[in-house]
Amino acid sequence: MNGILVINKEKDYTSRDVVNIVSKELNTKKVGHTGTLDPIATGVLVLCIGKCLKLSELLTSNDKEYIAKVKLGVETDTLDITGTITYRKENISINKEDIINCLKHFKGKIKQEVPKYSAVKVNGKKLYEYARKNQEVKLPIKEVEIHSLELISDIEDNEFYIKCNVSKGTYIRSLIRDIGRYLNTYATMTELTRIRQGLFTIENSFTLEDIKSNKYKLLNPKDVIDLPKKKVDDYLAKKIKNGMVLPSFFNEEKAIILDKDDNLLAIYKHIDDNKVKPYKML
Repeated sequence: MNGILVINKEKDYTSRDVVNIVSKELNTKKVGHTGTLDPIATGVLVLCIGKCLKLSELLTSNDKEYIAKVKLGVETDTLDITGTITYRKENISINKEDIINCLKHFKGKIKQEVPKYSAVKVNGKKLYEYARKNQEVKLPIKEVEIHSLELISDIEDNEFYIKCNVSKGTYIRSLIRDIGRYLNTYATMTELTRIRQGLFTIENSFTLEDIKSNKYKLLNPKDVIDLPKKKVDDYLAKKIKNGMVLPSFFNEEKAIILDKDDNLLAIYKHIDDNKVKPYKML
């Protein structure tokens, strides 16, 4: 069994939980995800099945879209509502215009401090390991890009929803923390849904119940990987199946190679201007 499976993850499941359940239901150990969602988060989780595990890096999209719920007046150690409150501010007076103006400030490329409860490594050790042992560590600062950021609800009891399209590696928890501080208060994330990862949308995803009920569809990687496609004849197909280095027969850096019947053979890449070699054999 080979293909791409788009899951609509439920709350309180880890990404690893989802992989384990799908692995059991599909009776294969060759299952992996292409972008972790925290247990509090729901939505799009893209899985690679079988030979498509080789393609994970090509499916980790450079842009992702989320809807998040923000609670003003509190900040936690995990930067979401599951954590311990570390800061609190009462008597907040923030209106819709304040928030709209604030969100404009965060559009574009910004510097973001990585949450201490994350899997990012510092000196070979994951940040959450430092956090759980109350050990001090300098949190990395990284540049990310906020493509779009908008308020999509009214403010009720100091809570509201935002919708954002962000670059790979952006922490929505950190963004919400920074929004709170810009508003001269605190903020934490109480809900998060990933509604899109690259080409993959929540509308075209499947629940774990769908998987258990055999109501799902695997996607063919040739239809979802954003690379040019090159069809070859039987002579060239045989050489490609053997993983041979070949004279260049496409102009792009990489290309998906199909046989005459549209079966996916491999992804090839240029060595130089004159030769191509296997990048991923399938």
